[in-house]
Amino acid sequence: QILFTGYEATRFVSLIAFLVGVSIVVQTQVALAKFGQSGYLGPVLVMVIIREVGPLLTNFVVIGRSGTAMATEMANMKVNGEIPVLDAQGLDPFLYLVVPRVLGAAISIFCLTIIFIAVSFASGYLSGLLLGANTGDPAMFAHTVFSALTKADVLNLLIKAFVPGLLMGAICCTEGLSVKGAITEVPQAATRAVVRSTGALFIASALVSLVTYL
Repeated sequence: QILFTGYEATRFVSLIAFLVGVSIVVQTQVALAKFGQSGYLGPVLVMVIIREVGPLLTNFVVIGRSGTAMATEMANMKVNGEIPVLDAQGLDPFLYLVVPRVLGAAISIFCLTIIFIAVSFASGYLSGLLLGANTGDPAMFAHTVFSALTKADVLNLLIKAFVPGLLMGAICCTEGLSVKGAITEVPQAATRAVVRSTGALFIASALVSLVTYL
């Protein structure tokens, strides 16, 4: 599950992170340059990418890429009668099928979020140099970034990078197993899984931000 959800999605997540870092820096540099505040590029990236954009976009990618696959797989197993076979063999479908997928999704999203943030900051720094921002050398830029980080930011990131993954895995597996037996229910289950996982992501993200920063 980690191989499919995490490792195989690394390139796509890195590409999105690279483009996001460039886009944010371009827009931010234009705004900050008007006030002569280019040195605040690092803290702005912390506020935008670490607090919200990084975890959100990473979860979006995984929901669209792996969440649908997970729900479809579980639904097909239910339609094909594989779940009762596991029961007959004395294997708990929840422990054998659901738990590994939920944990694998959560671990994968956490790792992908860290990769997303690292690539975004690297592309942001390079873009800042090309645009003439006052980013300083890499060590100085890293210092401004870590100086802007607070304990609340770290806690916020850890929760947003792990909890939505657990929710996504649980929702997708539950929706997949909810089908009754008709093959036509499979795409419907996948659609419900994506919609409800996305809703859970936004709700969890908003609640974490409220608890962490208010």
